[in-house]
Amino acid sequence: MTEADARDPEELPAEIREEVPTWDDEYFDRVGDRLMFSYDLERNHRVRGESFDLYGEFRVRTQKQFFHPALSYADHDRAEYLFARRTARPAVADLESLVELGHDLADDWIVPSEEHFGTEFTFVVVADELTDPVREFVEGFRERELLAYGYYGHYEINLVVVAPDTETVIASTEADTAEAFALWGDVDRPSESFLSRFAKRFWT
Repeated sequence: MTEADARDPEELPAEIREEVPTWDDEYFDRVGDRLMFSYDLERNHRVRGESFDLYGEFRVRTQKQFFHPALSYADHDRAEYLFARRTARPAVADLESLVELGHDLADDWIVPSEEHFGTEFTFVVVADELTDPVREFVEGFRERELLAYGYYGHYEINLVVVAPDTETVIASTEADTAEAFALWGDVDRPSESFLSRFAKRFWT
């Protein structure tokens, strides 16, 4: 994400800004300022016994129309659920536990139907220190599951590990949201902004 991608929270109506939480943690507060334009955000979120400093939801429905909005067809629902928390020195086992949580949430939250196109579960770990095993695990990670052989869409689990003190971010293949957590500058990605690429994935 470049400075040109960063938007001023004052662009949002006051009633929307008032619904956006603030964090005592300056890092998460600044990340929240980047995500607030696309996600419904919460702080101190708990799910299945796990706690997360930041939680976000992004939902969109796409549809095709035949001459008139009332004559719509091919409705598709897509969503991303974003979970972020601090772990001083994460291990591969910590990441594997988050992947397992993602599969459990998919079982709980996804309603299989012809309208369901895709759901993403993105887990972000904010660390003080990164180890080589963690780096290798995240860089080589991709977890995509088809539902009813794709008839009911799919879901994907993404991993991001970020170390703000060393300005380092490691992301799995499809974790575009990682750029929102790189407050110091650009991630080595294509020139297009992460929000633009994210929207394209959900609208095409």
